[in-house]
Amino acid sequence: MRVALVLDDSIDRPDGVQQYVLTLGAFLSRAGHDVHYLCSEASRDDVTVHSLARNVGVTFNGNGLRVPLPTSRKEIRALLDRERYDVIHVQTPHSPLFAARVVDEARKLQARSVRIVATFHILPDSKVSEWGTHALGWLLRANLRKFDAFCAVSEPAAEFARRTFGISARVIPCPVDVARFAADAAGSARVPGDGGRLVVAFLGRLVARKGVLELVDAVAALPDALRDRIEVRIGGKGPLADSVAEEITEHGLERVTLAGFVAEEDKAAFYADADIAVFPATGGESFGIVLVEAMASGSGVVLAGANPGYLSVIGDAPEVSVDASDDVAFAAALERLITDDALRARLHAEQAERVQRFDVERVGAQVLELYGS
Repeated sequence: MRVALVLDDSIDRPDGVQQYVLTLGAFLSRAGHDVHYLCSEASRDDVTVHSLARNVGVTFNGNGLRVPLPTSRKEIRALLDRERYDVIHVQTPHSPLFAARVVDEARKLQARSVRIVATFHILPDSKVSEWGTHALGWLLRANLRKFDAFCAVSEPAAEFARRTFGISARVIPCPVDVARFAADAAGSARVPGDGGRLVVAFLGRLVARKGVLELVDAVAALPDALRDRIEVRIGGKGPLADSVAEEITEHGLERVTLAGFVAEEDKAAFYADADIAVFPATGGESFGIVLVEAMASGSGVVLAGANPGYLSVIGDAPEVSVDASDDVAFAAALERLITDDALRARLHAEQAERVQRFDVERVGAQVLELYGS
């Protein structure tokens, strides 16, 4: 089967949609399918990429995004006529200026001989984001009728797709190569906390909605004796880096360090070092790939922000989620995990089992069903 995975951005970026596409594409390739990536400008040469658009940067839903400029329909038609894909899998919400044109031209060229499906990825973090997505859904209403099937990465994302796009989407979670993360973690030497301290780790973009400042405030709210039992490592980069450093200094948090950018090949080891991996995003999350990666890597316990997308991954046990905007509750959640070894052990065992439902082999089989194979 020849499959085109379509996204409006470049696959070179390390964001969630790109991780979804590349993980799914690797699974499909291992299964013997011919996978192509249709995207904007990209430099990768280890996979088959067709760069069909140029992008401009915008901020939407709390993220820095790049959206495509108008793409040549002639160039799209030439590619589709040459490749004759069996399946075109679009990441939505999608742009009328690129991915929607791929769908339009595919239907003109192959009528119903190509199966066109979509994965819905977004959940808004504000009314402005929700209104913008509503407007995009209205603009794409004719294009959406050309799709054969839809899925969404979580139940909250599926409900939002119904409200904004008027589509019915089957819930198929984001795939993560659980075995690879486990193997990468096992092959790395663990770096424990200094003096036997527990390691509390955060990894993500240093932007407001990821909750990194809330984490620093929660650590500062812990009693001195508890702060002395932990070492906090903050990985990632972003516009809040200076603000985070200032907060750390202001609170006198000597055992909170900024690790900076963590490369993809080093993520599993970073997660595996954590006795408590904390991802306190306050909203705008449709799923939680980072939570799955940390569980797959063997983090002691994963503690998540209680936003709908993350809860769809972590579950509803009160010990593993918290309203990160409430620094008192956040500090209490950390205290509970720091002081209760038995609780951490129990939660670790539960999460080691839970993570299997997101493994790419299981999720990939569900996507193939969506493809009709």
